[in-house]
Amino acid sequence: MTAPTNKAILSPIKIGNILLDHRVVLAPLTRLRATVDGVPTDMMLEYYTQRASKGGFLLAESVAISPTARGYPQGPGIFSKDQIAGWKKITDSIHQKGGYTFVQLWHSGRTGKQSLHPNGEQVVSASAITAAGKDIIDDPFEDPRALEIFEIKSIVKDFAQAALNAIEAGFDGVEIHSAFGYLLDQFICTSSNQRTDEYGSSVANRLRFTLEVVEAITNAIGPERTAIRVSPGGGGFHSATEEHPVETCSYLMTQLQKDHSKLAYVHFMDTRSEENIGTDFAGPYRSIWKGPIISSGFSSCGVEHAIEYAENTGDLIAFGRLFIGNPDLPERIRQGYPVVRSDYSTFYTHETEGYTNYPSYVTK
Repeated sequence: MTAPTNKAILSPIKIGNILLDHRVVLAPLTRLRATVDGVPTDMMLEYYTQRASKGGFLLAESVAISPTARGYPQGPGIFSKDQIAGWKKITDSIHQKGGYTFVQLWHSGRTGKQSLHPNGEQVVSASAITAAGKDIIDDPFEDPRALEIFEIKSIVKDFAQAALNAIEAGFDGVEIHSAFGYLLDQFICTSSNQRTDEYGSSVANRLRFTLEVVEAITNAIGPERTAIRVSPGGGGFHSATEEHPVETCSYLMTQLQKDHSKLAYVHFMDTRSEENIGTDFAGPYRSIWKGPIISSGFSSCGVEHAIEYAENTGDLIAFGRLFIGNPDLPERIRQGYPVVRSDYSTFYTHETEGYTNYPSYVTK
């Protein structure tokens, strides 16, 4: 890889009240290296410290907002004092290197696991519709029950409390996970929501849950410390699909611009491939949402395409697999150093291999 002649990806940008030195972002990546109780470990501390850079932005992996929001064994949470303390070590280390970090707040919904819940509670969703296929650790999905309205209101409060916990843990802000067929997206997508009450049927009703969470969190910690991730139409993840994805996401962007225009950013994600490599997934919404945008999905396409995309759009670019294998990715892009591919077989284990053993270029 040659050093970029285009400089957008290496140029400063402001998100919320934070001025970043560059636009290379660590995507939020499920890695399953916490304890069985969801407490961040020293291994996680090393992993995030390796990837922090001066003026850089790290999105920490999705964290369960409550004991019944968990979805993966040894996935982290942010609802207990021990979890908050564990994350505080990590955020302190990132800040010591001059970096910034948000954490992704998450409820697994029907993709969760009853065995991970404290009293074996059944997984929940918008409707009693089971997701097709298997999860990332090759387990079949469980049959969910539909949430009652009073339970939805309680989960909104859980999101707000998790945001407060994140600030206590030293995070600079939070990203609401409303994508990929997890709980909030299960309410948005027509394939998983067959409700006829105030949380179903119409576009406005299916987006009510997400917008209530945005409202609760911005009231709790401020809009500048709040962001949201979306994958219009479900992004094909966890069998979540939407009949009219552009119409639905356009409504969401309209409401965010109208009521929450000071959000730090909106994070758009879809899976990029050689076939859709030039696609601007945020394109239909740029005339609606006027704030910063993070775009994801470039790891399968290479750094050069991400550099060009940033130049054309001005977006921040979130890297997943490439940031796993290249902990010094911003510097590699700046200097034109070659990048290496990460080993997918190690993504969802609980070991250091494939997690903290990738060297920086200058130490190889």
